[in-house]
Formats: sequence, structure tokens, C-alpha cells
Amino acid sequence: MSRLSPGKLRGLQQLANAKGILTVCAIDHRESLRRALNEKNPEAVSYRQMVDFKLDLVGVVAPFASAVLLDPIYGAGQAIASGLLPGHTGLLVSAEKTGYSGDSTARITELLPDWSVRKVKKLGASAIKLLLYFRVDLKEIASKQLDLVGKVAGQCIEENIPLLVESVSYPTAAEKDNPEEFFKKKPELVIEAASRLTALPIDILKSEFPADIDYEKDEAKLKTYCQELSEVSRIPWVLLSAGTDFERFRKEVEIACKAGASGFMAGRALWQEAARISSREERLNFFKSQTVSRLKELTRIAEKWATPWYVKMGSKDGRFPDLSEGWYMSY
Repeated sequence: MSRLSPGKLRGLQQLANAKGILTVCAIDHRESLRRALNEKNPEAVSYRQMVDFKLDLVGVVAPFASAVLLDPIYGAGQAIASGLLPGHTGLLVSAEKTGYSGDSTARITELLPDWSVRKVKKLGASAIKLLLYFRVDLKEIASKQLDLVGKVAGQCIEENIPLLVESVSYPTAAEKDNPEEFFKKKPELVIEAASRLTALPIDILKSEFPADIDYEKDEAKLKTYCQELSEVSRIPWVLLSAGTDFERFRKEVEIACKAGASGFMAGRALWQEAARISSREERLNFFKSQTVSRLKELTRIAEKWATPWYVKMGSKDGRFPDLSEGWYMSY
């Protein structure tokens, strides 16, 4: 692909492990983490408490992950400055403001103020992540969201840094009152989102599982949905955990990787119970035992079944065509 410049290629190499599989720990959560740390009074959670939670997690888990996903407010710069993020572990940094504007059934993603693609590049990050609330059937909203992706993608091309887009569907007002209708539509929504978003010059798609496995229990159908997602996606895709529990996510990772996914990005499925532990020492023990164990198990599954990211980019072994003489002069 022409957009896969040496800078983008290097960033993608940093996100994956030696086998070309993305095994990423996500901890760019902001308001959701505040609520997890103090459900009754989230506003009482201090800046230091947020940073400490993220740094404790990074310090324990990052050596076992191909990359970590952090936000700029509480995590990314702090993880670098603390020395807790190993040099061999990739760094993804989020670009969006937490939450969304508009109604809960017509969500618009906004970029984080005072942050930019150029600043992420200056930080030394491997790639940028943009969370996108997306329903292709809400045409006016979808058009605005696609415009935002196009804008950020253009900036990432200018800065030669990979862009990972996280697509998340959500119920309309009518579907909130009738969840089964949303579950029925979810495969189509997720697969069509993959088709539309990967037509834009992005580099990795972070996708939801294309069904609700509590609603659809036929594993053959679940695998077919994931295969359809792989077929329509023009770029590598990885599975997001979407706040689910570990046992459910483990099942989803295996099905997705068998069907063409290039790995996973796991957030709360790895660490959510730790947010309810008040003792920092006990929390660290949870990270060292449960979180690391979960990450290793997911990694074993992904390494067995997943498709290396570079295969979707046209390379069988991670090697790409040599650069022409004097390439640097026009780079």
C-alpha cells in the first residue's frame, strides 16, 4: 500500500510481537476508570490516583504485551517518564476526548483539546488511536464521523504515524427499549462499519465482536460473522474487549483469530476487578497474578490462530519491497 511509509511501517512493527500479532493492553480509560475506582463519588478520584493505577498496571503488564494503549492526560507521558514502559513495548496513544457530544443515540466523537497528531508523534508513540462511535444507518451522523476519520488520517499521513480506528456501535432510542432489536442488527452494523472505515486511509481497525454471544450462541454463525468482517476489511483488524469479562472475551478472541483477526486489544477484561481493590499492594498482586496470567493466555490463543498484521498488507513474512535509491530525498 502506498500509504505504508517507512514511518508507518516502523510504528506497526512496534505494535506487534515477533510473530506479527498484536497483543495489546488498553488502559486509556478516563471517566469510566474514575467510576470504577469510586462508583459512588467519581469526582473524588484524584489525578494522582488515576496516574498511580495506570502506572502500576503498566509496570506489571507492559513487559508481557506487544504494546499498551494509554491516554495523554493520565498515562502516556507519565509511563515514559517513570521508566515503567519498556523500550521494546509499543505505545498507542488516544486522540479523542472522553465521551461524546450529541444525544446518547446520536454520538459524535470529538478530538481532545490541546492535543494533536503532531504531539503524539513528538511524544515518540508508535501509533494513534481514535475511538469512533459509528452506525452506518444513521447517515448524517455517520457522515460527520467519517469526515473526522478522514481529517485525522490525513494528518497521520503527513506525520508518518499509523492510525488505528476503534469502531463502537450503540443502540438507538427505540433499541434501548427493545435490546433484542439491537442484538439482531449488530452483525450487520459491525461488518458494514469495517467496510466503510477501512475504505479510508487508516492502518488498523479495532473492531467489536460482530455479535452478542449471549444472544447468538451458534459458534458456526459467530465464526461466519468474523470471516465476513475479515473479508470486507481492507486492512488488519484486532478485537476490542468492550468492557466484557475475561471468560467471554477469551472465547471471542479465539473465534475472531480463527476467522482472520490479527490479535486483540484488551482493557477491562484484563484488569477491571483491580479497580475495586482499595489497597495498592493488593492491587499490584492482582495485576501480577490475574492480569498477567490472562494476558498470557490470550496471547497463546492469538499466536496459535491469528493472522499476522502484515499478511493483510501483502507480505507473507513481514518484509516489504526495498526502497529505491535516494528515497530519503523526497521522504
